[in-house]
Amino acid sequence: MLLRNIIQRSLTKVRVNVQLQLERRNATVASPVTLDENVVRPEAKELSKSDQKFNSLQQRFVYPEFLPNPTLEWRNPIREKLERIDMMRRRSQVDLPEFYVGSILAVTSSTQHAVSKQTRFLGICIKREGCGLRASFVLRNVIDHIGIEIRYFLYDPKILKLDVIKLEKRLDDELYYLRDALPEYSTFPEDMEPEILPDGMPIPINTTKVVMKPRPWYARWERTHFQGINRELMMTHVSEKMKMQIPLHEKPWEKYDLMKQYRSTIPEEEQKDIFAEVDSELHKLELLRKKQKRKRAFVKPLKSS
Repeated sequence: MLLRNIIQRSLTKVRVNVQLQLERRNATVASPVTLDENVVRPEAKELSKSDQKFNSLQQRFVYPEFLPNPTLEWRNPIREKLERIDMMRRRSQVDLPEFYVGSILAVTSSTQHAVSKQTRFLGICIKREGCGLRASFVLRNVIDHIGIEIRYFLYDPKILKLDVIKLEKRLDDELYYLRDALPEYSTFPEDMEPEILPDGMPIPINTTKVVMKPRPWYARWERTHFQGINRELMMTHVSEKMKMQIPLHEKPWEKYDLMKQYRSTIPEEEQKDIFAEVDSELHKLELLRKKQKRKRAFVKPLKSS
C-alpha cells in the first residue's frame, strides 16, 4: 500500500507539471496581437514569408557546416556551441551566400605576395566537406591548359569576398572525376558574368554527363556509381580484365546497413536544436542578401537626350 501511494503521488506531480507546461506554451502561442496588418512594416511581411519556406530540412543542405561531426569521438558540445557563435560573427562581417557542389564561385582573398594584396580565383566547386570552423570547399578551373585546384576554408579570415557566379547543383556530391574529364568541362573564363537567380525559383540541377579522357586516371572511376559520368564512353577505355573486377568491389549491402547510416548522419531532432540557436541571425542575413540582390538586379536607366 505504501509503495502504491508513493507511485500515485509521483504520477499526480508529473501530470500537474505537464499541464502547467502546456498552459504556458498555449499562452505564449495564442497571445493576442494588437498590431494592425496595414501598420506592419514590409520587412516583417517579408520575414513571415521567408519563415514559411525556411525550415530545418532546407537549412541542413544550405548550411551543412553548422552540423557537427557525427563521429562520437570528435564530438564536444561546448566547442561546437562556441564555434557556431564565431561562425555567425564571421557571417555578419562577410557575405557567405548559398552554394552547392557544382556551383561556379569566385573567391577574393588577401595575400601578401600580390601587388594589390589580394587575388581572385574563379572555378567550379567540386567538393564541400568539413564541419564548424574547419568547413572547406575546393574550386577547380583550367587556366592556360593547366588544371588548377584551390581549397578554401569557408570561415578563413583571409577571404574578403565570395561571389556565386552561377548557382546550380550537379548529380553527384563530389566532382573529383573532373580531373580525368575533358578540359572543357572545367574551363571557365575569369570575367564570367554572374547569373542572378530570381527569388522563389528552385535551384537548377545540371544533368551534364562528362566524357572521360583515356587512361591513366586519378581513380578507378569504372568501379564507382557517379551519375555525372558518361559510362558508355568511359567503358571504351577500360580493358576486359578491369571489367571483370568491377563486381568484386561492389557493396550492395551498404544501403541496408542502419548502423553505418547512424554513424554517418546527425539525427533530425538534434539538427532542429542546432539550427534553432542561429535561426534568427540567419534570417537577418538572408534578408540583407535579398536586398543586395535587388540592388544588383536593378539597372538605373539612362536619361534620353
